[in-house]
Amino acid sequence: MQTMSIDTARRVALAAQGFADVRPQGEVNRRHLQRALGRTKLLQLDSVNVAVRAHYMPLYSRLGAYSPELVDSAAWSHRARKPRLLVEYWAHEASLIPVEDWPLLRWRMREYGGAWRRRYRTLLDRAPELVDDVLAAVKEHGPIGAGTLERELGGSERQGSGPWWNRSDTKHACELLFGMGELTTGARRGFERLYDLPERVLPAEVLAAEPEDDVAIRTLVERSAQALGVATEADLRDYYRLRPPQSKQAVAELVEEGVLEPVTVHGWRQPAYRHADARSPRRITGRALLCPFDPLIWERSRTERLFGFRYRIEIYVPEPKREYGYYVFPFLLNGELVARVDLKADRAAGVLRVPGAFAEPGADVGAVVPELAGALQDMAGWLGLSGIDIGERGDLAIPLRQATRGLG
Repeated sequence: MQTMSIDTARRVALAAQGFADVRPQGEVNRRHLQRALGRTKLLQLDSVNVAVRAHYMPLYSRLGAYSPELVDSAAWSHRARKPRLLVEYWAHEASLIPVEDWPLLRWRMREYGGAWRRRYRTLLDRAPELVDDVLAAVKEHGPIGAGTLERELGGSERQGSGPWWNRSDTKHACELLFGMGELTTGARRGFERLYDLPERVLPAEVLAAEPEDDVAIRTLVERSAQALGVATEADLRDYYRLRPPQSKQAVAELVEEGVLEPVTVHGWRQPAYRHADARSPRRITGRALLCPFDPLIWERSRTERLFGFRYRIEIYVPEPKREYGYYVFPFLLNGELVARVDLKADRAAGVLRVPGAFAEPGADVGAVVPELAGALQDMAGWLGLSGIDIGERGDLAIPLRQATRGLG
């Protein structure tokens, strides 16, 4: 069995996630988008918009400045010359996944159908016709939001007699149908999901695909291994939120097929597996700010094992008890996580606010500060903000304030 140093494992993981790829020199286009998605496999969705929506940031971290419309058109529109590339479903939490991967999660749709029907049993017992009513309304009016659906199903303009469905009931019915794969997202208005029928969103060949459950799960684990480079079984399982028996069987089969190679990583307690095609570059260069939902760092124990970087999101921690801040971005520099910054895009003032900035123990502050200042200036420009305001918290606050002033 191959033994791998933690430095090598880190480089393998970063390369797998696209951080060894050369950034585009000109305008970022759909080809660049597809290359980056070929690395990450999916983009997690999250409603927090304090700095930037979670599904936009990982692409920026890998490609540099690009138009968010590139993602919007890939995920929520379809034209003959620019077909839809992404679709929403529960992968690693709510996610955008490649359209062709949708059939790989049919087993989850079936499981969710049973689990979510139990979850909403009281609603379904009380209003058994609601689900059919929602489907009929989406068929007639979609793409359509839950609020509009509630008005169509129960508002004052509804023709004929029938029950009044409140928005909560309607939303729950939409969630149930989305989980079962009988509804999907046809478009987004702001961040509001507009539901539509899968047959109006997905290609016929995707809808017709019915992979066996074990084949689908094995394919998902291989996708995880490609995205992670080197990983424990628990890491592989987490990427698509699989259950241990599913993941362990798939890992064993992929090892037998030679797709995964068992390795020992120094300092890791658990056995690890390297994808047979994983690259191991001699060095990783460049800088990137990472949002809390970036796939490089979303599994916190793996982040600690790879980088020695303990990271927790503190959104739900009362402000006086927060260690670093509300929405903290780790800073990747030349293959190491060397700092973290609390970020907020103050769109009204046109300023990227940095309430706190903190160096990691042992980091070369003299090397980190100018690179971090440049990364913040670049991000502010991408977000259409004209300035940077550095707050008072953290050991990097004063030198970073001086460096950003020097950038003008």
